Amino acid sequence: MRLDVLLARAAGRLTRSGSASPRLDAEVLLCHVLGVDRTWLYTWGDRTVATYSWARFEALVAARAAGHPVAYLTGEREFWGLALATSRHTLIPRPDTETLVEVLLELAHEPSGRLLDLGSGTGAIALAFASERPGWEAFGVDRVAEAVTLSESNARRLGIANARFALSDWFAALAGECFTLIAANPPYIDAQDPHLAQGDVRFEPKSALVAADAGLADLRHLAEQGMAHLEPGGWLALEHGHDQAAAVRSLLKSGGYVEVASRRDLGGQERVTFGRRPGQR
Repeated sequence: MRLDVLLARAAGRLTRSGSASPRLDAEVLLCHVLGVDRTWLYTWGDRTVATYSWARFEALVAARAAGHPVAYLTGEREFWGLALATSRHTLIPRPDTETLVEVLLELAHEPSGRLLDLGSGTGAIALAFASERPGWEAFGVDRVAEAVTLSESNARRLGIANARFALSDWFAALAGECFTLIAANPPYIDAQDPHLAQGDVRFEPKSALVAADAGLADLRHLAEQGMAHLEPGGWLALEHGHDQAAAVRSLLKSGGYVEVASRRDLGGQERVTFGRRPGQR
């Protein structure tokens, strides 16, 4: 079958299954199977697909039609221009989280310092930051061993030498350590949120999505414990849900942080809240 015909048929199937971006999903899956980029598909749309590749593509399209995330099917997702390997042990990096990276880069005033990325997953935040700030040390921790292995592998493959990763449940293994910046994209979804039964999140680890106390439990823990691990003048920056900014600002202010503010994502939602430990570095 010709490439263009195969793509059109796959896009139609994904449209009927409810995919939000059926044509793009089909193109990404076919590129993955053929080992080409999307420009190649448009250039050579009249070429035919070998039987083995056709069968493999159809299997991936069927999995996507059943709701499986494209990032898990291909094992890769782009974040901050970096091609990150993904796995079912970690959240899929999302564009909204690039807002957190932007905030961190703006707060990194000095030519050197230490960033801590809590719950690092694929390593997306730490690696994006480290790629932009080679004079800094980026340190990511996660309580899931498979996530630590994945982030270390991503760092090696991307050649980012100033990022390292270790096993820790939040601050548990970091006694006595302090950082210039601390960042986290923690679980912040309420267990009763209907979105947990929709889209890609159905297949992502619930431990990385759901938090008690209407989604605020982990955000509260990080706000309370973060101060002890910040250098004087250091910043804590937290990603949160679109309706949680006011609550997180309150948590930071009551915890003694100053210059507390929130930043909106590309969709116009307040997505990241940050505050500074009083004092000078």
